[in-house]
Amino acid sequence: MKEEIDNALLVLKKGGLILYPTDTVWGIGCDATNPDAIDKVFKLKERSDEKSLICLVNDFRMLNEYVENVPEVAYDILKYAKKPTTIIYDDPIRVAENIIAEDNSLAIRVTKDEFCKKLIQKFRRPLVSTSANISGKKTPQSYAEIDPLILEGVDYVVNLHHQKKSEKPSAIIKLKNDGSVKVIRK
Repeated sequence: MKEEIDNALLVLKKGGLILYPTDTVWGIGCDATNPDAIDKVFKLKERSDEKSLICLVNDFRMLNEYVENVPEVAYDILKYAKKPTTIIYDDPIRVAENIIAEDNSLAIRVTKDEFCKKLIQKFRRPLVSTSANISGKKTPQSYAEIDPLILEGVDYVVNLHHQKKSEKPSAIIKLKNDGSVKVIRK
């Protein structure tokens, strides 16, 4: 795993794209603070840049570095969630502008996946994590289902194919600073 982390880090530091296993599905990733890298993700996925992307952080400390005001309820939701849960927060900070939604929000998941946690910890920045598919097409449930265009379009494929079991996308909850809560995806 260490070699895969080191290889992915080299690509991320140069503004490249990686294909990597997450705590949910295989993801296309890049530095969430690099607008040029994020543009590459939108282009590869053939996705409108008006649609937002998800970021992964490795712990609550990092979450607090990239969200101006994390609502207290977020910690309880994440602590008791039975499955990977992404929360959409208001007022993200220190990330690339083109990853922030029009309503000044950003979807962030505190990953529990060992590879992702270690990669993010060494990189010291959040990673973009978007499903490894062309926009509008089915999300691949395994590495074998990933479109060849995606495989060819990234700069590095993390070689952990055998370790990744099929998972579903995360639950998504929107927490507004006014205290309102909205479930986007169960």
